[in-house]
Amino acid sequence: MTLAAVHLPQELISASAKANKCPEVSFIVPVYNEHENAEAMVAEVMAAGESLSRPFELVVVDDGSSDSTVSVLTVLAERYANLRVVCLKRNYGQTAATAAGFAYAQGKIFVTLDGDLQNDPADAKQLINLLGDDDLDIVCGWRKDRQDKALTRVIPSKIANWLIGKSTGVQLHDYGCSLKVYRAEVAKSVPLYGEMHRFIPALASLDGARIQEVAVNHRPRLRGQSKYNLSRTFKVVLDLLTVVFFKRFFTRPLHMFGRLGMIMMALGFVSLVMLLAEKFVFGHDIGGRPLLVFSALFVLAGVQLISTGLIAEIMVRTYFESQNKPIYGVRRVLSQRPS
Repeated sequence: MTLAAVHLPQELISASAKANKCPEVSFIVPVYNEHENAEAMVAEVMAAGESLSRPFELVVVDDGSSDSTVSVLTVLAERYANLRVVCLKRNYGQTAATAAGFAYAQGKIFVTLDGDLQNDPADAKQLINLLGDDDLDIVCGWRKDRQDKALTRVIPSKIANWLIGKSTGVQLHDYGCSLKVYRAEVAKSVPLYGEMHRFIPALASLDGARIQEVAVNHRPRLRGQSKYNLSRTFKVVLDLLTVVFFKRFFTRPLHMFGRLGMIMMALGFVSLVMLLAEKFVFGHDIGGRPLLVFSALFVLAGVQLISTGLIAEIMVRTYFESQNKPIYGVRRVLSQRPS
């Protein structure tokens, strides 16, 4: 299957420029080293936007690309009046790039998708219509017929999706699909950091967001290199622990730490009774027993490490939210329309 760039007529671009002074829909696309796909991606999104028959904009966030992606996007920003290019100072990661897109988007509806053309922008219309018709807050794409390598991408993704669904209570087939549609107020209300972009539905559900999933088209990558690998799985697992903590214990952390403390106290009490019995009943020396030393060492170290990690997550969340401090730095914004 070949993906051909769609070039819009100049009069269509001019009409779009007039219509998009107050966009209703914002397409948000984070990109990193996608110079081979950038032009075709922008053209396809523009064609998908025109099919909506409503004002729209495209916000492309360059996440510190080291190739010629920014040069290509600079030319495209001069061609399309409703294209805005946000260039980050360095490579912050997809979550930060997504947060930047949310901050600079002006529409009432946000559409996120990847810049590698594996998501089909034409599917956005179906998701947007479903968002309005069913009075939903988030509509997530599901790559039902996924065009990726099974061993390194599909199987780990299925395991992660099952684990996330069981842990958060938000059952989705495909948390990793970037093609999602949000109401702007819902997307902007979710603080993003780490690798949290994939957990937006789970985090939004804490505030009662209504979520639905629909099967979408998925295409193989034809140009450029994938930025995903198995190392990201470990990051997802660690961030999942944070999401579970915020979902279950954020407003009542004593329930979690108290439970752990009671378990540790019970285990310590049982071990102490056993050791005292050995000393006073059987006359054994317990001062040099590995059970006494290693049990205390590992229990204290484990509780301290887990507690420190969770407390640190709370501190980071408080830091960003209390100061309203973004997790990215913008170098410049390319657009024909003022912010």
